[in-house]
Amino acid sequence: MSRVLVGAGGRVGEEVQVEQGSSGPAQFWRGQTRYVVGELLDSWVETAPWWQADPAGGASAELVATRQVWRVEAVRAGRSRMSFAGVFDLSWEPTANQWLLVRAHD
Repeated sequence: MSRVLVGAGGRVGEEVQVEQGSSGPAQFWRGQTRYVVGELLDSWVETAPWWQADPAGGASAELVATRQVWRVEAVRAGRSRMSFAGVFDLSWEPTANQWLLVRAHD
C-alpha cells in the first residue's frame, strides 16, 4: 500500500530538502527530521497528468514537462535500518525548482 502525499494548496507532494549523491538522493529532510537513503530502488521519468491540460484547449508547458522520480529506501537519522526503514518516492520538479516527497509506501 502507498500513500500519496498532498502539500499546500492540494498539490500532490510535500516539499522536502534533498542532498544528492552521485546516483540520486543521499538524504532528505521533512521539516526537522532527516532521513538517510540506504538504497536507490528505482528511478523513472514522469509527465504531468493529462487532466492538467490548459483549460483554453492549447498545449501547456506543464502538460509536456517531465519530472525525475527516485524510489528510495531510507531511515530516520540515528535509527537502525533493519527495523525502521521506509520506502519513499522523491521527485525533482524542474519547473518549480524544488524537490517533493510524493509517495510513502507502507
